[in-house]
Amino acid sequence: MSHELIRTHVVMPKDLLEEVDKLVGSRHRSEFVTAAAAEKVACLKLRQAAHKLGGSLEHTDIPGWETSESAAGWVRNLRRESEERRQEDATSR
Repeated sequence: MSHELIRTHVVMPKDLLEEVDKLVGSRHRSEFVTAAAAEKVACLKLRQAAHKLGGSLEHTDIPGWETSESAAGWVRNLRRESEERRQEDATSR
């Protein structure tokens, strides 16, 4: 991604702009909108990749992924373990 800056005109609801200003200040609008747009772009790209790859492991034998429900449970456990590690790391500092 290029780091060249260009000026653009963005139209948004007044109340939303006021909320942004309350949170980050009017002098940091561009940084906030840039970060928000980058986050949304990353999310949309991830969603597109997920849709493109959806079902690609359908005929692969992966223990714990036999059904949608078991795969969801596998993901929940992985997230729980990850959160536990983060908490342990935070308390050990």
